Amino acid sequence: MKDRIYVCHTYYHVYVACLKELNLPERDRGNASLVLSTMSNDFGDLKSRAEACGLFEAVYMFEEKEDVNFPEVMKYHADRENLFLNMLARMKYTKLLGKMQQPYVPVDFKQYKDIYVFCDSDPIGYYLSYKKIRYHALEDGLDCISTYDTARYDNRGHFKLKAFLASLNLIFIQNGWAKYCVDMEVNDISVLPYPCPKYTEKPRKELTEALDRKGKDILVNLFIADMEEIKKKLERGGKNKILLLTEPLCAPDVRERIFRDCIEQYGRIDGEESVVLIKPHPRDVLDYRKLFPENIVLDGKFPMEVLNYIPDLRFRRVISVFTVVHAIRFAEEIIYLGEDFMDQYEAPEMHRQNELI
Repeated sequence: MKDRIYVCHTYYHVYVACLKELNLPERDRGNASLVLSTMSNDFGDLKSRAEACGLFEAVYMFEEKEDVNFPEVMKYHADRENLFLNMLARMKYTKLLGKMQQPYVPVDFKQYKDIYVFCDSDPIGYYLSYKKIRYHALEDGLDCISTYDTARYDNRGHFKLKAFLASLNLIFIQNGWAKYCVDMEVNDISVLPYPCPKYTEKPRKELTEALDRKGKDILVNLFIADMEEIKKKLERGGKNKILLLTEPLCAPDVRERIFRDCIEQYGRIDGEESVVLIKPHPRDVLDYRKLFPENIVLDGKFPMEVLNYIPDLRFRRVISVFTVVHAIRFAEEIIYLGEDFMDQYEAPEMHRQNELI
């Protein structure tokens, strides 16, 4: 049996997987495998850099397929306006979606003692349940369930019944409700409004505070390919540097307006113009270099937490709409805008999901 394998869908997932490996004694590192799902993220050349970083014995690409790729699966996805018929169709959907992943799965998961899956709501969760393989789930983003409990939101109405069916592996529910999910690791249970018996708490702060300089350098070199270019851009920033974190919010034209408004409202400090650096979210495909030529645009393909490990890096202010900013240590001031701000740009029910459960 092999030791560990991590299934990651985003750069942040890979970052947390690396934190977990770097918290092991050095003699135990390098025994884990890493799976990068291409379903929702372009990892660029991260595979080769992950292979060279010394934390993983093997790195695999996974051409994970959404349900829309399979007409035979999607026919069970329609609302039949009857709870009993919907549950029967969902049982068929659950098993078939898992089965259809089989040709694309790059490893034999049964060879691993511990399987760690970020975002098991994606087809990998259905596959592991279809194959009756036990795994550990991890939260998709830092404290993300506190604002959007996808398991309960996606299963509004008769949740207890659906959770019971999931416990029998008749249907699938993510985030700790599936039969073959051993536990669901979260950063902070106290901020989660709804309980789950499989939640286990592992604060990210514990993982980051245990890092030594060598571990921090491994993370910077793994995620930031153009470190020298970033340093040059940061040097242009002067004293009052402001970092704007983008996210794939709304339609592209509305998104552009959101971040223009952010700069207009918060781009001055004590009445003085500041230099604004834009850090695009890895899944945000808006061309900020073209749309914001007056600002400095960083590469988006790394988790913003890695900026914590660049020596002497300081921002006067960081602006975020929904990105959880608890982990930021490189800013004097953090402005988190949240739901009230977003109410100006889209219907509240689009981003206040937990209030609708």
